[in-house]
Amino acid sequence: QVQLVESGGGLVQAGGSLRLSCAPSGRTFSGYRMGWFRQAPGKEREFVAAIINWSGGSTYYTDSVKGRFFISRDSAKNTVYLQMNSLKPEDTAVYYCAAGSRYDNTYYDPRAYDYWGQGTQVTVSS
Repeated sequence: QVQLVESGGGLVQAGGSLRLSCAPSGRTFSGYRMGWFRQAPGKEREFVAAIINWSGGSTYYTDSVKGRFFISRDSAKNTVYLQMNSLKPEDTAVYYCAAGSRYDNTYYDPRAYDYWGQGTQVTVSS
């Protein structure tokens, strides 16, 4: 069974940093695009960042995290990371890793991803 396993969440003060990791098990996702989404209580799941392996590792971010969050992947470790800096209370959410096989520009759409992790909680205190 294919799984995506996130780790690295936790409680941090505003201005602090966290690094989330996503490690697939059961298969490799070398040809997939990988994304991070988040969902705060009472809100819809929203796009955070994506990395597109087949286009030279192009990265995309939602405007609210540009310059603060950075997505990367280590192919040797089959792991995707989300480095989160200068965290704000509004970044508080459950963060999900996702993998998708579509070759189009729908990297921001959660419906375009095939596999999801269980989520990891990130809480930023003010």
